[in-house]
Amino acid sequence: MADTFSPLSQGIIDGDVSTVLDELQKVLDGGTKPQDVMDRYLIPAMEEVGKRFEEQEFFVPELMIAARAMQEAMKVLDPLLKSSGVQKIGRVVIGTVEGDFHDIGKNLVASMLEGGGFEVVDRGVNVSPDTFVEEVKKQDGTILCLSALLTTTMPQMKKVVEALTTQGLRSKTKVLVGGAPVTAEFAKQIGADGYSDNASAAVALAKSL
Repeated sequence: MADTFSPLSQGIIDGDVSTVLDELQKVLDGGTKPQDVMDRYLIPAMEEVGKRFEEQEFFVPELMIAARAMQEAMKVLDPLLKSSGVQKIGRVVIGTVEGDFHDIGKNLVASMLEGGGFEVVDRGVNVSPDTFVEEVKKQDGTILCLSALLTTTMPQMKKVVEALTTQGLRSKTKVLVGGAPVTAEFAKQIGADGYSDNASAAVALAKSL
């Protein structure tokens, strides 16, 4: 028997932004607390999206439209969560490394992490090692996610890890890497803490760390 989801959760799964915003407002107007909205509706929806991706029922386009719907929901929820003093489960800084301007995969991972309950600081594309280091300095225990789509920019990931070490931040920071040419072996070579080849697995890895 198929799982039955609320209209809000189903809207996220379907990537239907209009339905998501309408249903989100109804739920909030009904008195549901922002954190409960996350726990009851949004996180289960994104977990279902990840599950369907792993089972090859969903592919990258479906992930992207679900992530977009999640982003729109978070634009409404984030200010409410902050004003109510709700604590996120962790802080993630994410970006595409210097010299690389690809952002589709990075954006997808950022949305999935946000849907998983993390505070996400997205520094965008073409991010220098110094910029990553400055963001990591702001809070101990930060998880740093580095993306690269070009083999020519992969060495920048190693430079970021080295910069963290030089600044004495490496022991306080978990580094995850990903992107089409990146492999688990490469992650190990540069001293990263983990590697993921898809957004759903990246969230699970971040939670485990």
